[in-house]
Amino acid sequence: MEAFFLQQLINGLTLGAVYGLIAIGYTMVYGIIGMINFAHGEVYMVSAYLCAIGLALLSWFGIHSFPLLIFGTLVFTIVVTGVYGWTIERIAYRPLRNSTRLAPLISAIGMSLILQNYVQISQGPNQQGIPTLLTGVLRFEVGDGVVQITWTKIFISLPRWRGC
Repeated sequence: MEAFFLQQLINGLTLGAVYGLIAIGYTMVYGIIGMINFAHGEVYMVSAYLCAIGLALLSWFGIHSFPLLIFGTLVFTIVVTGVYGWTIERIAYRPLRNSTRLAPLISAIGMSLILQNYVQISQGPNQQGIPTLLTGVLRFEVGDGVVQITWTKIFISLPRWRGC
């Protein structure tokens, strides 16, 4: 029972780290432009797809060194997602900057729907997996059970626990 509780606690902390990073993004966008961006989750989704595409492209070009693969994928994803966000801001939000508060909100909801459907058409309606690069597992015996922490969970949680 102790191992089960501890495993669920670790799973919850990892998922909470991801949600925390998304919430920080929402807060930053609201603080900068004073508007809730309903398409923020969709931009996050597109960046996850770009990460998978970046991994595939770098592997296709023959780069198999782990540090180069991670660095190249991060640079590719950050640059393309930045351009993507800039384009969304130019198309959906900037023309409505001096309008009433309801118009940008409707535009944000519309952009969210457009991005969802764009990804569904381009990638298909099913979930897509990203190849696992960090394959190790840390195992700890707790009472009568075993708690497992994958290196992927540790890597996902690091930015959140560092305070980024």
